Amino acid sequence: QVELEESGGGLGQAGGSLTLSCVASRRTMITYGMAWFRQAPGKEREFVAFISKDGGNTGYTQSVQGRFTISRDYGRNTVRLQMHKLEPGDTGVYYCAAKIYELLDGRFEREYDYWGQGTQVTVDS
Repeated sequence: QVELEESGGGLGQAGGSLTLSCVASRRTMITYGMAWFRQAPGKEREFVAFISKDGGNTGYTQSVQGRFTISRDYGRNTVRLQMHKLEPGDTGVYYCAAKIYELLDGRFEREYDYWGQGTQVTVDS
């Protein structure tokens, strides 16, 4: 069993920045593909970004391309999501997800084995 804990959410200003972190309870995180998803009020959860287990491959949903960066810190067992040029449409609960072994596609919820509880991000216009 792997526990994922997100942090770094809060209130951000439009045009500003926030950084989310996801810490995994097991050091074998190095073998996991990781991703961030988000759920806006009244909407279904959607893919935001993924990163392969070796960090060499990343992917983003189009609406955050060029504004968000996903990265991983193996020493701290952490995956981060740096969010810049925030928009009100970025508001939602952000979830960290992990898949044992390598990702096949990375964009679909069904591919992931473990999920965090989520952290709220609110962008004020």
